This record gives sequence, structure tokens and C-alpha cells, in this order.
Amino acid sequence: MDFTEAYSDRCSAVGLAAREGNVKVLRKLIKQGYSIDVPDNRGWVPIHEAAAHNSGECLRLLLHAAPSAEYVNSKTFEGMCALHLSARHGSLESVRVLQEAGANLNEVTTEATTALFLAVENGHTDIVNFLLQHGANVNGPHSWSGWNSLHQASFQGFTEIMKILLEKGASKECKDDFGITPLFIAAQYGKLESLRLLVSHGAEVNCQAKDRATPLLIASQEGHTECVELLLSKGADPNLYCNEDNWQLPIHAAAEMGHKKILELLIPVTDRICDKGKGKVSPVYSAVYGGHKECLEMLLKEGYSPDAQECLNFDCRSPMCMVFQKEFFYFIDIFLKYGITLLGINLGYCLFHEKFTLFRHFLKLGCSLPSGDQLLEFVSYTIKVQEEYKEWLPYLLLAGFNPVDLMRRFWIFSVNKNALNFILEFTNWKRLPPAVEQDLSDYKEKFTWAPKSHFAFMPSLSHLCRLEIRSILTSERLRSDQFIRELPLPACLQDYLLYLDVLRVNAVLGVENYLQQREEAAPSSSHCSAEGAGKEDACDAGVR
Repeated sequence: MDFTEAYSDRCSAVGLAAREGNVKVLRKLIKQGYSIDVPDNRGWVPIHEAAAHNSGECLRLLLHAAPSAEYVNSKTFEGMCALHLSARHGSLESVRVLQEAGANLNEVTTEATTALFLAVENGHTDIVNFLLQHGANVNGPHSWSGWNSLHQASFQGFTEIMKILLEKGASKECKDDFGITPLFIAAQYGKLESLRLLVSHGAEVNCQAKDRATPLLIASQEGHTECVELLLSKGADPNLYCNEDNWQLPIHAAAEMGHKKILELLIPVTDRICDKGKGKVSPVYSAVYGGHKECLEMLLKEGYSPDAQECLNFDCRSPMCMVFQKEFFYFIDIFLKYGITLLGINLGYCLFHEKFTLFRHFLKLGCSLPSGDQLLEFVSYTIKVQEEYKEWLPYLLLAGFNPVDLMRRFWIFSVNKNALNFILEFTNWKRLPPAVEQDLSDYKEKFTWAPKSHFAFMPSLSHLCRLEIRSILTSERLRSDQFIRELPLPACLQDYLLYLDVLRVNAVLGVENYLQQREEAAPSSSHCSAEGAGKEDACDAGVR
């Protein structure tokens, strides 16, 4: 229910006279016996009207005619007494009249708000002084949240009122329901002068709220640079963990929120154990999480690791994992610039987001191939892009990835039939693991898959030799064609080791690049024999 609006037709004649401060009419009405306690739609009686409109004389008339001693403490539907209204509206005269009439200075509204709190909230220094001189409680909660008057004065930056409260005994370490002190409030809302005053009175700069947040953390989070500088200069600990999981520090908050100047202040004083320490979280993650490129580069430039540690809090293996998770692809160049270690699963993320050019780029840069506990997840990502297999599968296989690692039952039963035929070209199709052979047989029975005709026969000796040579070279040497091109072999055999025959037959995009490299090869290496006799027969032996 809304009690904030008054309707004139619901207000008594006495209430209207008090609202207007019309002492003459009010005196006449009282003398004629009109009631002084008829409430309006908000539960207001005439004493509330007089208090809210700063009419001390009307208050005196009403209090003189009061039907009982409790009239002075009459409450509205919101639990407001006349004293609350006078304190809020700044009428010292009315407050004095009500105090002299026995008003309870510590009475609370339905929201547990005191007159002192309302006077502080509205910046009425004279009323704050008066209430405290006459017995108002300076400590204790003055609102639902547990905030008291010192919290409120700190929040609003009313330093003169803060001085009065502190002189009258307000506890500088008082806490609200969340364990937050006035100093914490000043840091949170960037009230530098409030913060400075509390520090000068010895308030604890390393106080922690119930969730373990510190003033330095909250100031760093909110971007209050001067408050951060002041706190650090007064002994605030940048290495005091600010959450129950013991990993969050002020540097994380600054990095996540993109506050570069604060980050500059915190980097030199923050313990680097947070960078790669077990159970910790590197602020590199925070910069990525917040999408702040400049903060990320600042951290990396100052020596924070681009690899960091596995981060269970964000369900990420590495910062690069988070880049893909949040699709902040503009971070990738920065990580590459600072030497990130590319994991095999990063290739899977490229496929999941259909970043095929990036996939090929990662392979060229020496990204490790998916293996171990990353393999199953990687295989699941390949299914999403199985229709576009020519964009990624040839490059993966040419880089030395074992095709059998893909050929799991769920993969075989999910992929494009052409992709299945293509991958078999990179195997000894007559010596596949028994489980793979069984899965292929089951697949053939269930679906209309037509294997290429030559899969019915033993692979040629040249193909078996190709498989053996490539296995000896290992994936590190197969990432590009450079190593194979430097082998003392005719160009046609180099082409064969690079599977140009298979790529050509399957019309794989990019095959022209390989063919161009062949055409540009030196003449001395473009023949299978010194005489060049039988070149095509020798080069194409066993090649379909």
C-alpha cells in the first residue's frame, strides 16, 4: 500500500490547518472541540502535519490540547512519529518542542529508522547535535539493514556530522547486518574525505565483511583510485584473501572491472602466488572474464603467465579456454604475443565455434594435438562440424594426428560418409583395431555407406611406406610441409608424403597451395631419377 500521497478530501479540517501552518484557524477549531487525532489515508493526524511542515506554534497548540501523554508519539501507518518528520524536514524548533513534550528520541519507524538517522540522512547538523545532547542513542542499528547514523554519514560524505557522531561516542568499528563498517562504506562509494576522517580516527583498514570482502577490494572493484591509494598508504593488505575460497584479491577486482590505474597500483604489491599457485586464480582470468584487453596486456607485460593454472572456479583449463568460453576472440593475438602454450583442446574450441582459419593457424604455431583426457572432448566437438570436414580434418591429419583416435563408435555413426572415407585414406585400412573394424561393419550394415573400392584390398606398399615414414617423423615435424620439402627426395615423393594425391582426389580446399609449392620446387628435385625417365610411373606407383 502506498502511504506517500495525501488526499486533501481525506484530511480533517484540523489536519489541514496544521498542514498550512494556520495558527489562527487551528486555535479556533480546537476551541470549538474539533478532534485532533483523526487520521487521513496515511494514518497521519494533525501533529504529523504540523511536524512535517515545520510549524512549531501549531505543534504547541496540538500538544497543549493532546488527549493523552502518548499523543506526542502518535505513529503513521509507516511508524513515523512527529519527531521523525521534524528531524527529516530539518525543523530544529519543532524538534525542540517535541522533545520538551516528552517525545521518545529513540523511537523507531516500521523500518527501524530513528530520528537521528533521518537527521543525518538529510544533512541537518544542528538537529543531530540537539538529539545527541538530549539523549539520542549514537550507536546501535538505526535502520533495517543494521546501518547506523555513522554508516549513513560516511555514505553521504557528511564529514562534519561524522565528527560530531565520533565525538559523541559513535563506534568507528560498528557493523551492519553484513559486517560492513563505516570505513568500508566510504571505500565502496568513493567518499574520500569520509575515508580520510575514519582512518585518522584509527578505523581498521583491513576490516572484512561477512563474505570476507575488504575495503581495498571494494574500492578496487568500484574504481575509486584515490581511495585505493589512501588505503594502501595506511597499511591495507593487498594480499588478504577476500572470499571464502581463498583466491580473490583486490587485483582480481581491478582486472575484472577494467580499472587500469588501480591495477598499476596493485601489481607491484600483490604476491605472485596468485599467478600460478595451486588452488589460486590468476588475475589473468579476471581480465579475460571482464573483457578488458588493456588490463590483460598490462598483466602479461608485468610477467603474469599467459598459461596460468587450471581454474576450477570458472571451469576453465586455461585462460585461452575462457577466451573461447566467453567468445572474446580479440584476446587471442595478445596471448599469442606473450607466448601462451596452445593445448590440444584449443583446437576443439576452434571447431566448436567454427573458427577454421584459427584452427589451421594454431596447427602451424605448434599447438599440441589432442590427447589423453582432452581427446574425448575434442572428438565430440568434431561432430558439430563434420559437414565441413574439408576445412579442418585434412590439416589435422597432415599434422600427424592419429586418425584412429577419432574413429570411436559414436563418431563413426555421426559423421559425414565422405568424411569417413577420407579419414580411412590416412590409415592402414586392413589393420585397424578390432573394435574399429567392428564399428565400421555395424555402420555399413545399418546405413547405406559405400566404402571406396580400394578399401577392399590390401594397401599398396607405397602407402604403407608413407604411413611408416610419417610415423617416424612425428607430429612436431609434420606441422608444415617444410621438413618434408627439405628431405633429399624427388618432389613427387615429397608430394606423396604430403598426401597431395588424396587431397586432389577429394578436392580439398587449399590443395592448390600444395601444388603451387610443387611447381616452384627446384628443377634438381623435380625428377624421380637423374634422367627423368618414367617420372609419372614412379611417382604415382600405388597412388589412386
